[in-house]
Amino acid sequence: MNAPLHSELDYPFAAAPPVGDSMRVAPGITWLRMALPFALDHINLWLCDGGDRVAAIDCGYGDAPTRAAWQRHFAQTLDGRPLAKIVATHFHPDHIGNAQWMSERFGVQVTMTHAEFLHAHAVWRDEGTLSVAAFGRFLCAHGMSDEHAQELAARGVAYRRGVPELPATFARIIDGDAIDLGDARFRVIAGFGHSPEHAALHCVERRLLVAGDMLLPRISTNISAWPCEPDGDPLARFLDSLARFEALPGDTLVLPSHGLPFRGIALRVGALRAHHQARLAELLAFVRDAAAPVSAADVLPTLFRRTLDLQQRFFAMGEAIAHLNHLWHQQRVERIDGGNGAIRFRAIA
Repeated sequence: MNAPLHSELDYPFAAAPPVGDSMRVAPGITWLRMALPFALDHINLWLCDGGDRVAAIDCGYGDAPTRAAWQRHFAQTLDGRPLAKIVATHFHPDHIGNAQWMSERFGVQVTMTHAEFLHAHAVWRDEGTLSVAAFGRFLCAHGMSDEHAQELAARGVAYRRGVPELPATFARIIDGDAIDLGDARFRVIAGFGHSPEHAALHCVERRLLVAGDMLLPRISTNISAWPCEPDGDPLARFLDSLARFEALPGDTLVLPSHGLPFRGIALRVGALRAHHQARLAELLAFVRDAAAPVSAADVLPTLFRRTLDLQQRFFAMGEAIAHLNHLWHQQRVERIDGGNGAIRFRAIA
């Protein structure tokens, strides 16, 4: 869902570096941009330079164009120097897609949180309640049409197209850990709701935050319910996580995975909270006005006022369920059995 952009955000860089080029954004911190084969067409990656100790934060989508761009950076931006550390903020393909390929090239383990490592492997292996089949059943219970279910099944394990291989081992980080990247020290800030145990990285000395997908300047990150936790409230976890970023100094430079670097964390957090509250209010009004209990599929036009492609539709369903679950946990709607395993929601009188 699009989230309001606060007019007072400060963007110190007017444009991103072209794919294949780089830009210095802070002492020892270099910005790379890679293309993505989605509607969200780019990801920002970061190099932390400490002379002979260079670290990469996030790895890009695991396809040939991205690997070709990396090859240029290995030769030119790194000038042949090896990577001493590789960090993946979370398990999504645009962040971990080249992690194993880079790990093998430089002989270093991938650093990430435990939940993200395990979740990546379960999704890649198409296992249990993280399988494509389980996801299809889950979305069908929430009103997805048979036609869309068939499209989802036909797509197969799309995760593997962006993540051709995964590391078999990893170096673990947890919330609060200090980690040296290049010649700078970062503190891990765990975030929840967007993924199981997302790792943002805060450098006090250089007043910057590598935010991953937790803080984006123009859009709100996807918050979806998953069949492995059908009753969960990921939106509450995401909103709770925002408070940890809001407490950072106001002049902190935020390095997001999508969009331009910005300053104004408190303003952005406030806008994100307002965005989700507005969406919840619209959603609650829709449920109250409905003549019958509604499904997540029924509310998509209320939450997403644009045409959705195949991938966006499935993300949208997950987000609709997450918002309905949030209202249910707040006891503002009730969740009822719609028959034959169908899950429906209606307002509490």
